[in-house]
Amino acid sequence: MDLKKNPSADLERHRGSFMLAGLFITLFITYLIINMKFYEVTASELGQLVVEQVEEEIVPITTQNTPPPPAPPPPAAAPEIIQVVDNKVEVAEVEMIDTEADAKTVVEEFTVKEEVVEEEIFTIVESMPEFPGGGQEALFKYLQSEMKYPQIAKENGIQGTVFVNFVVGSNGKIKDVKVLRGVNKLLDDEAIRVVKAMPAWTPGKQRGKAVSVSYNLPIKFTLR
Repeated sequence: MDLKKNPSADLERHRGSFMLAGLFITLFITYLIINMKFYEVTASELGQLVVEQVEEEIVPITTQNTPPPPAPPPPAAAPEIIQVVDNKVEVAEVEMIDTEADAKTVVEEFTVKEEVVEEEIFTIVESMPEFPGGGQEALFKYLQSEMKYPQIAKENGIQGTVFVNFVVGSNGKIKDVKVLRGVNKLLDDEAIRVVKAMPAWTPGKQRGKAVSVSYNLPIKFTLR
């Protein structure tokens, strides 16, 4: 059985009417928009404007410490007043003394002191000083013959070796005698006496020239 469309329910018949109605409504709305008036809005209509009073923050003013200005320069010195002396004013005469020497002038004599140059003392030289008459052997014979053992030292049994130092000068003479290591004052004094009494030596030589030489001599005191 075929279905049949009810002619009253067919909308296609009213299609043209709907289109005309829609077009009319669209034109009417457009007309209203075009002819609509815009009115100015007053401040009273917007409401009351409330302005709050804000306290202004006071910013302290800072000042920079600047050095004081320099002191003004001292006033210029007053110009020197040149006093003109009248030709009639008497001026005291100044007596000039002649400083040139004449026959009566006494000239003091200046004496120049000669500088004393200390002689250099050597310890070891090319040619050592020697005791006269045979060197070391003659020296030992001299000591044995000239040495006198102090009696008090003998009685007290004092003995030992006294080390004496002396300088044989460039002229061969003995000087600067001293005890380096002693035993007893009695023995030390006797050793110094014998050394000072020695005859002049043959001086030492350095590069062919006579020089002063320091010499050490052990003197032995022994009780038998």
